[in-house]
Amino acid sequence: MAADTRRGTPASQERFEKSVGRKAARRHRAEQRGDESIWFSLGMFGLVGWSVAVPTLLGLALGVWIDAHWPSRVSWTLTLLFVGVALGSANAWYWVQQHSREDE
Repeated sequence: MAADTRRGTPASQERFEKSVGRKAARRHRAEQRGDESIWFSLGMFGLVGWSVAVPTLLGLALGVWIDAHWPSRVSWTLTLLFVGVALGSANAWYWVQQHSREDE
């Protein structure tokens, strides 16, 4: 009787089997690509890094410029730094999601 409770419902077993099938297919495609996947992974890592770094640095530079020309109680440098990080993170998330959809 204990074995029946470990198996789960048929729906959960079906989801598990589909998940394993997708992962196996993804692994098979990666093995077929061979060395190309290493370079592609490094390129993707660089793309994600730059997609966060560029908006962050642009926000920082714009904030410093605004603070130098129009001083106020609000630190535009910090504000635009956080906006740049948020936009860069959203951008990186988009690229990673695109890559994940291509794999499936």
